Amino acid sequence: MFSRIDHVGIACHDLDASIAFYRDTFGFTVSHEEVNEEQGVREAMLRANGTDDGQASYIQLLQPLREDSPVGKFLARNGEGVHHVAFGTDDVAAAGQAMRDRGLRTLSEHPRNGSMGSSIMFLHPKDCGGVLTEMVQASGTETHQT
Repeated sequence: MFSRIDHVGIACHDLDASIAFYRDTFGFTVSHEEVNEEQGVREAMLRANGTDDGQASYIQLLQPLREDSPVGKFLARNGEGVHHVAFGTDDVAAAGQAMRDRGLRTLSEHPRNGSMGSSIMFLHPKDCGGVLTEMVQASGTETHQT
């Protein structure tokens, strides 16, 4: 069902400063930047490994656009740091249903739009040991969304 750790999401106050830290300290490269109005964030995906198989691992930096966004609320409660972990899947809708069948709650019934054209669903952190868990289907892969 899950093929890899896709990314670790990190909430930050200043996206540009965080990008500079990960670039200058660890040598990660920015693969993509975008504003996701639906989720209320400005984000950057930094590639953390050098594979060219389309299954790279990333650090996702998230700066809230609004204090009332999920990331804005997270920063107010917890400060900067790890916000979520994301696992890659070939079919996020099926993975979401499989998790519901196992008694876990998804934060939405259907996949939503994520970074770089992906489809995403989140699992409730109370069902995952306190960890907000994201399931990610990369753009361009088949889906069984309903």
